[in-house]
Amino acid sequence: MKLKEALEKLGRENSITLAKRIAIQQNIAWDGGLGVVFNAIVNDFDRAPANIGGKDDDQAAAIKKWILKYQSGKDGRASQRISNPPGTVSDPIIEKIIGARITKLSPNDLKKINYGHRLGMSAENILGLILEEYLAVNLETYGWYCAWGETVKSVDFVHKNGRLLQIKNRSNSENSSSSAIRHGTQIEKWFRIKADRIEYMWDSLNIICGTTSLSEQSFANFVKSTLAKNPNCLAVEKENPWI
Repeated sequence: MKLKEALEKLGRENSITLAKRIAIQQNIAWDGGLGVVFNAIVNDFDRAPANIGGKDDDQAAAIKKWILKYQSGKDGRASQRISNPPGTVSDPIIEKIIGARITKLSPNDLKKINYGHRLGMSAENILGLILEEYLAVNLETYGWYCAWGETVKSVDFVHKNGRLLQIKNRSNSENSSSSAIRHGTQIEKWFRIKADRIEYMWDSLNIICGTTSLSEQSFANFVKSTLAKNPNCLAVEKENPWI
């Protein structure tokens, strides 16, 4: 059965009791993040991710999958992950298109542009993970816990008092499905930067979370320290001429 059905059948208290027992069996700490985030889905079953649980799963199996998904997301955070390089090769025609438009570029220039673009896309792919971890590190003191592994539908952070927060990197990065799910709910929303200009929104997040320390400079420092400690967070192709 799906996770939502499992929770509905068990009810809130029985779901929590079973989840605690499974967490202990898996040697995963319940107190703190896991327990707070699980409360978000047992307080509103519609927040349970639809992709957890299969036809052969009973209640315990479905909840176990949720717990392992949470832990896998936490273990795969930016400071710990080893990212893979792009799984596709570059189309040679891209360099020809650029070279036809800007004819003074040498073949080496075009190669560097091409690989620079691919590297930039790889950086964009991990940006959300770094932002998520930056907030997780800095907000736990204030009672906010990350819903690692996308374990609460359209919610990224859960407060110990039940508040829900969705974060995005840019103002235009929310898709229609997550917007629809949030409509009419109490999920608070924040994005880091406006899409049409360089304007950061840290002040509004400080207000939402009751902090004063979040800033773009602090985030930039976190990015640098994360990549310094774990360079493999950003995959660089062996053929990249920039290395």
